[in-house]
Amino acid sequence: MNNPLLTKSTLPFGAPQFDKIENQHYIPAFKQAIEEGKAEVDAIVNSPETPTFKNTIEALEYAGETLNRISHIFYNLLEANTDEEMQNIAEEISPLTTEFSMYVRLNEGLFQRIKSVYDQRESLNLDAVEMRLLEKTYEGFARNGANLSPEDKETYSKYMEELSLLSLQFGKNVLAATNAFTLNLTDENDLIGLPDYVKEQAAEAAKNKNLTGWLFDLTAPSYVPFMKFSERRDLREKMYRQYNTRAFGGELDNSEIIKRIAELRIRVANILGYKNFAEYQTERRMAKSPAVVEEFLNKLLVPALPKAKQEVAELNAYAKAHGFTEGTIMPWDFSFYSEKLRAEKYDLSDEQLKPYFQLEACINAIFDLANRLHGITFSELSNIPVYHHDVKVYEVKDRDGSHLALFYADFFPRESKRGGAWMTEFRGQRIYNNIDERPLISIVTNFTKPTADTPSLITHDEFTTLLHEFGHALHGILTKGKYESMTGTNVDHDFVELPSQIMENWCYEPEYLNTFAKHYQTGETIPSDLIEKIVASMNFQSAYFHIRQLQFGILDMAWHTLTDILEEDALSFEKEVLSATNVLPSIPECIISTAFSHIFAGGYNAGYYSYKWAEVLAADGFSLFKEKGIFNQEVAASFRELLTKGDSVDAATLYRNFRGHDPEPEALLKQLGIIA
Repeated sequence: MNNPLLTKSTLPFGAPQFDKIENQHYIPAFKQAIEEGKAEVDAIVNSPETPTFKNTIEALEYAGETLNRISHIFYNLLEANTDEEMQNIAEEISPLTTEFSMYVRLNEGLFQRIKSVYDQRESLNLDAVEMRLLEKTYEGFARNGANLSPEDKETYSKYMEELSLLSLQFGKNVLAATNAFTLNLTDENDLIGLPDYVKEQAAEAAKNKNLTGWLFDLTAPSYVPFMKFSERRDLREKMYRQYNTRAFGGELDNSEIIKRIAELRIRVANILGYKNFAEYQTERRMAKSPAVVEEFLNKLLVPALPKAKQEVAELNAYAKAHGFTEGTIMPWDFSFYSEKLRAEKYDLSDEQLKPYFQLEACINAIFDLANRLHGITFSELSNIPVYHHDVKVYEVKDRDGSHLALFYADFFPRESKRGGAWMTEFRGQRIYNNIDERPLISIVTNFTKPTADTPSLITHDEFTTLLHEFGHALHGILTKGKYESMTGTNVDHDFVELPSQIMENWCYEPEYLNTFAKHYQTGETIPSDLIEKIVASMNFQSAYFHIRQLQFGILDMAWHTLTDILEEDALSFEKEVLSATNVLPSIPECIISTAFSHIFAGGYNAGYYSYKWAEVLAADGFSLFKEKGIFNQEVAASFRELLTKGDSVDAATLYRNFRGHDPEPEALLKQLGIIA
């Protein structure tokens, strides 16, 4: 069988051959790539030559290249365009890839060669990047079990294999649980309060399922506006309970899975010499320890909690003044009354703004912003195959016309795609044999699809999300380094969100919004008073949403600072952890953890705090743009320098080089209007 995953792509820029790849190709490709990778590792281990940086450290950097390329394709599509067969394939190959990872990481002969090079590092005349690769390679092996006894290595391997399978099962359950519930309304009276665009979208969804009426589900473009606008409190409650009990109970229950994941992570940490998994994870991040993370979260929590409670009290008073008679507002009331209060307070609503944020115009606007800041251009290509007809591909060129990257964009929800928004890559960047191999970057979102009558119109919040993911994309697009493992977004976990968080700031800048926000029907530029209202409302209920994010970080750290197996059930544990930070009534049977994909299937384990950490960096960093001008070329060039470096320079040093000082949490609290 001619396998397109195993043959070099003949497409421009080495793009993946999505038009030829079929599910049947994955397992044979993975198996062959693993054998190839093992042979490459064996060649390093069995080399008769004395270990050197080139024949050991660099050779290892390039080993397993085929497996790396196939994995990028498969696992990205598993998230963005999956089916049951792909999920079964993932379960079959997971033990194989984990076993390969252990074959490398726990390889005694390989580690001895690495250690030999590391021990003589001061006499090798390595440049700064080579030295960093050597140090990170040695530390990576030491931190992943290379110094363990043979018995402990075997145990560690079993833990890692089980963790890999459990994470897959967790994600599979969340996707299935999200897709399992729909609300099919056939009586127009049930739609009271919903704007036309929401009804049109729901009618289209019903039609696509051969149903009459209007169909709502738990994906963001459907769930979020329903909760904001529906006058039917009983239906809002139903939707809320369904969303917040996903993968909890029933055949898709994740509650025992997350307890087992937490237990295995404790065992992994212990066998490697750490008290808990958070201690292990944070050691090689900017934070360095769980204590620093907890102090950081507390610094952001204490001043914000009274303000958040005040915001909820204001919302309660508003609801009562507008006919609410049920005592206190519940979580399924929050978005509904929040939207009404925001509309009244600032005379502003999503319905007013959406006509000015046509997706196509927003895409062009972010390309224009990248051009104004960094001189790069985006041109849509029609000769590159895609994995789904919704996906678009662009070539990115630098200001001198040289090729920088391919950029894939996949914007609309479907049952084969998980919820949320993310940036990823099909190939990273590196310089190999003196050739700069440029990256293949992708962003995936779940924005409202166009209907027969209306183009895709997004909310201002969704435009913020678009800028956020595009910030990650720029990190991948602009990077330039020698080693793929140290380029692009391969940086400290609590640094990786800086480029994305800083980009969000432009969505509140009149000077930028004026350049593209035009009514999709009339072509009228967004009125200045609407922009003023967007800016004025920027910190509306900012303390509430700030606390909400902190709760995710606190919950994550609670799961990963456990030092013993959790005896109580997951729900009770979560309720206890969050009780002191709740500003709305806690619903007894609702739970975050069983669908908390970031920490149980998405790589943010003991790292969710990094969103807030990076928000602090971004608030402090953007103040330089505010001071010098939001399109200032000198500041943009300095920030691009940070983006190009990847992990070749320590993150704290990179930030200081850009900003001139270390950041303080106060910068974010001031930006959010929580402190003066």
